[in-house]
Formats: sequence, structure tokens, C-alpha cells
Amino acid sequence: MPILLIPIGLCIIVFFMIVYMASRYKRCPSDKILVVYGKVGTGRSARCIHGGGSMVWPIIQDYAFLGLTPMTIGIPLKNALSMQNIRIDVPSTFTVGISTEPGIMTNAAERLLHLGSKEIEQMAGEIIFGQLRLTVASLTIEQINQDRESFLEAIRKNVEPELNKVGLYLINVNITDITDESTYIESIGKKAAAEAINRAKVDVAEQEKSGAIGEAEAVREREIRVAENLAESEKGKKKAEADQRIFIRGQEAEAVTGENKAIANIAATNAELAVKEAEAMQHSEKGKKQAEADRRIFVQGQEAEAVAGENKAKINIASSNAELAIKEAEAMQRGEVARRQALAEVQKAEYLAEQERLNAAEVVKVEVERRKIEIAADAEAERSRRTAKGRADAILAEYEAEAKGIRQLLDSKASGYLALVDSCGGDARAAATFLMVEKLEQIVEKQVEAISKLKIDKITVWDSGNGSGTGSSTANFISSLIKSLPPLQEVASMAGVELPDYLGSMTKEASTTEAKKPEEPNS
Repeated sequence: MPILLIPIGLCIIVFFMIVYMASRYKRCPSDKILVVYGKVGTGRSARCIHGGGSMVWPIIQDYAFLGLTPMTIGIPLKNALSMQNIRIDVPSTFTVGISTEPGIMTNAAERLLHLGSKEIEQMAGEIIFGQLRLTVASLTIEQINQDRESFLEAIRKNVEPELNKVGLYLINVNITDITDESTYIESIGKKAAAEAINRAKVDVAEQEKSGAIGEAEAVREREIRVAENLAESEKGKKKAEADQRIFIRGQEAEAVTGENKAIANIAATNAELAVKEAEAMQHSEKGKKQAEADRRIFVQGQEAEAVAGENKAKINIASSNAELAIKEAEAMQRGEVARRQALAEVQKAEYLAEQERLNAAEVVKVEVERRKIEIAADAEAERSRRTAKGRADAILAEYEAEAKGIRQLLDSKASGYLALVDSCGGDARAAATFLMVEKLEQIVEKQVEAISKLKIDKITVWDSGNGSGTGSSTANFISSLIKSLPPLQEVASMAGVELPDYLGSMTKEASTTEAKKPEEPNS
């Protein structure tokens, strides 16, 4: 039974493969372009087909359709500057569509494949608008207004190559009306109308003069022709009468001669006809007797042959019946044996098939459970790996961004310091002094801020009375508080920078003066 199942399984697989491959064959309607993209060949982004069909291979290829329905785009061009620097309005309607030329179809597949009709119309309208304005700028008003065929040809020459770059081609151009604000076109029309009217008046006068002259010449010619025709008519009439009389006499003579010949011919023909009738009657009688004898001989011969044929046919029939009976018996014997053997094989195959079915059902059940466990474990492992990888990528990206920011900050500072040193003539000490001077304002601001944020509502000073007598305890407290802030000169000297003299210097007299400031009243 397993040996029988293998061909059946192969047949089923082949059938489904054929059905699947048939479903992958895509036909292209006449109003669309079939675009097959994916792996379509070296150096090609897509394969475009118009009409027919193509096989789209699974996994490595996919397909889409581009519609060939024409699109009508209105271009309300206004205030376009012509070659004469006159602004005109050229409202027009353009009909465009996707081209079926091989190269242009590829451009359409690359640039328009998944765009909607509105987006394609918008793109085409922008291209046409710019090229139409360029075309108007290269022509005069007279060329645009009077020679429309050349104007349309110039538009097609400028617009169509640009449309071909995105896969479109120009079907039709319709210019409705051309106007301008300065009424230049209207003036040209009035001038042309006046010229046409004047030219028409001259033509009318010329035609009237020609008509009068022609009429006089026609009357004279008519009278001459009438006289000539009357004379020719009279001569013709006389000649016709003479010819008629001659023809009648000739016909009468020919008629008499023909009658005599006809009578002689009739007599000779009658004599020959009588002789031939006699000969035909004699031959007819002989032929009749001969035909009767031949018929009887032929009939007897055919009857003898028919009897011999019937006897031979009966012998052949009897022999054939005997052979048929023998072969039927042998066939019945072989058929019965084959039937019994086939029945035994069928019963044996049914037993084996049932046994295999039970075993397969149990194996399949166990295999399904095992695959479920494996799939769940693989999914959990994959989720853990992806989570860990995502966390690691996020941390790495954060550190990389921070490092990049610090690196850019340091690079910027280094570039600024280098430019500062260069501006100081290469003297690094002078550059450091300059930087320290810039920071003095911030240092003083921080010192003031440190004291200003102290909330002193009430100060109580406990003094043991052992002071030096050079001031009250409160004054000494305030002086000590002020002295706790480092002087600017000391801060600069700690940085290895000597401040200039115009920023002041720290002396003993200044220190004494600082200590002898007025006392703060005790609170």
C-alpha cells in the first residue's frame, strides 16, 4: 500500500504545483501596463509588458499595473511674458497618458508606479506649466496668435521630452483663447479686419469690371457660334439624306443575294439529313441486339459469382464463430483468475492501509505536540534575543550620541582656542589672560550672588570682651565675612595669569581701608 500511495502523492503534488504556477502567470489587459519588479535581470529595475502576459516568480518577483487611461489637465496660464515683453493669458487643455514605448514605460515604472491619478496629474501639470511659459517667452504675439500650427508644434517640442522623462507622453493640446491686458491682440485683429475689408472692396470692383467685359465678350462669342452652328447643321442635314438613300439601295441588293443563297443551302441540308437518318436507324437495330446479348451474359456471370461468394462467406463465418468461442472461454478463465487475485490483493492492501493509518495518526499527533513545543521555545528565545539586542542597541546609541556630542564640543572649543591664540600672535599666555578677563564678570556675579542670597534678619554677636579695641565685634564679623571671598587678583594668580594694572592691585593700604569700613549697627 505505501508503494501505491507514493505515485498518488506525487500526482497530487504535481497537480498543485501546476495550479500554483498557473496562478502566477499574469495577463496584461489592453488598457494597462504590467510591471514586474524585483529580480528581473542585471541592470534592470523592472520589466514592463503591454499586452500578452508574463510569469511572475514567487518570492523574488512581484507585479503591479499602470493604467493607460488618458488624463486631461487644464493649464490656466496667465501673465506669461512673450518675446516682445507683452504679458498674455494662454488658457489651454493638455491630454497626456502613460506611454507604451519601451524606454518611456521603464521611466513610468520607476517614477509613477504607486502614485495615484491626482498625484500624476499634479506632477504633469507642473511640468507643462513651466514648459508652456518657456515656449511663450520664445515667440512673438503674431507667431502665437496667427500661426497656431507652429505654436502647437513648439509646445509639443518643449513639453513632450520633459514628460517622457517621467514616463508620460503628450496626446493632444487645445488652446482655447489668447488674450492680453494691453489689447495688443485685439488691435492686431482690428487691423487685419480693416485690411481684409479694403481688400474685399478692391476685389469686388475688379470682379465687377471683369464681369462686364466678360459678359460683352460672351455675347459676341455666342452670336458667332450660333451662326456657325446653323451652317454646320444645314450641311449635315443634306449629307445625311444622301447617305441614307445610298445605304437603302445597298441593303436591298444584299437582301436579294442573301435570299438566293439561303434557298440553295436549305435544299442541300435536307438531302444530307435524309441520308444520315437512314444510317442511324440501321446502326440502332444492331446495337440493340448486341446490348441484349451482353446483358444476359453479364447477369449469369454475376449470379455465379454471388453463389460462390455466399458459400465462402458462410465458411468464414463458421470458422470465426469457433475461434470466437475459444477465445471467449480463455478470456473468461483468465478474467476470473485475475479477479480473484485482485480481490485478495485488495483485502491485503486494505488491512495494511488501516494499520499504517493508525500508526501515522499516532505519529502525527506526537510530532505535532513536539513541533508546538519547539516553536514556542524558539519564539521565546527569539523574543529574548531581540529584547536584549534592542536594549543593547539603545544603550550603545545613547553612549555613542553622548560621546559624539562631547567630541563635537571639545572640537569646537579646540578650534576656538586655536583661533584665539592665532589672533594673539601665538602668545598662549595673552590668550589665557583674555579668557580670564572675560570670566571676571561671571566670577564677581557669583561672589555677589553668594552674599545676596544670605537672609540676615537679625545678627547676634557674642563677644568675650577680649577684642583688640580696633572695632566692634559686629564690624569685625562683617569684615571677616567679606574677606572670606577670594580677591580677583588671587583668583587670577592661581590660574597663572597676571591681571593688568587698570583692573587694580591688592596692597596693604587697601586691606586696612577695607577693614575700617563703617560699622553695621547691632540688631
